Parts: sequence; C-alpha cells; structure tokens
Amino acid sequence: MPIYEYRCLDCSRVFGTLILSKADSEAVSCPSCKGKNLKRLISRTFFHRSEADRLSEYDPQSRQPDSFYKDTRNIGLHAKKRAKDMGIELGESFEAKLDRLRTDPGSVLDDY
Repeated sequence: MPIYEYRCLDCSRVFGTLILSKADSEAVSCPSCKGKNLKRLISRTFFHRSEADRLSEYDPQSRQPDSFYKDTRNIGLHAKKRAKDMGIELGESFEAKLDRLRTDPGSVLDDY
C-alpha cells in the first residue's frame, strides 16, 4: 500500500498519508493547517536484509563505516560470524541476550 509524503506549501509541514484510491489522493490536506496547497515528495526507500545475509557479507577484517556501529542490529555480529566460522553453536541463551542488547543497548549496565 503506497504511503506518499507531502510538503504543505502554506505551513511547510512534511507529512505522510496512505493513498488507496484516486479519491484519497484528491482529498489529501495538511493535518496542521488543513491547506490543499501540497507538493508530493520523493520519499527515501529502504529494504530489509536478513541477518543471515548480513552475516554472510560481514568481513571482520575490513573497516566498517560509522553507520555500521550506530546500527544496533550489528551488535553481536562479529561474535556470531566467528562462532559460525569455528562451527560453534552459541545457543538460545546467547540469542536471548543479544536480542535484549539490540532492543535496549543500555540494559547491559543494569546487570551490574
């Protein structure tokens, strides 16, 4: 389902809305000022890569960009890659701790 982004040319607010039909696109108005003077924007696109894909493409020897370290999905990636290369199964306990760290990285400090 397409979600389009618009900029209101009256109040400069940027907002997104779900468009299911031509009637929906004609009825769009700014949620702030209710204006109809809108410009449709080209939105950023994203795609999802599975952890298996990220793990297979990860090279522990290469330098990673800064964005790599800001992405919490990469926490534990190095350990998982090394364990896989060595044929070691880390187990459910490791996965549970990793999920906790990825969703709340600061929680590691709560344990101490």
